[in-house]
Amino acid sequence: QVQLDESGGGLVQAGDSLRLSCVVSGRTFGSYAVGWFRPAPGKEREFVAVITWSSGGTSYADSVKARFTISRDNAKNTVYLQMNSLKPEDTAVFFCANRRFVSGQFNSWGQGTQVTVSS
Repeated sequence: QVQLDESGGGLVQAGDSLRLSCVVSGRTFGSYAVGWFRPAPGKEREFVAVITWSSGGTSYADSVKARFTISRDNAKNTVYLQMNSLKPEDTAVFFCANRRFVSGQFNSWGQGTQVTVSS
């Protein structure tokens, strides 16, 4: 499994922006895509966004599609999540995770970075 390290969380007010970073290290050849997740009621994790290293193809949860942008810098082995127009309901620990193949499970997780949005 690869290692992932999230950063960029913090305390902001509603309407503000944050950019999260996820640095991927270790066996980076074992990473096809990196996704962002956060806890959800009754679920271990809620999908937020995902991006592939090769094509940069992206996918978003409907709840964030108009506000969040995922991107990657292949040279830095880093995936970003630009979050605009943050809402208090976005408050959560955000995790990045690795998917080894074109499809399937996310097999490695970072420790998370706390995003807190005040009203």
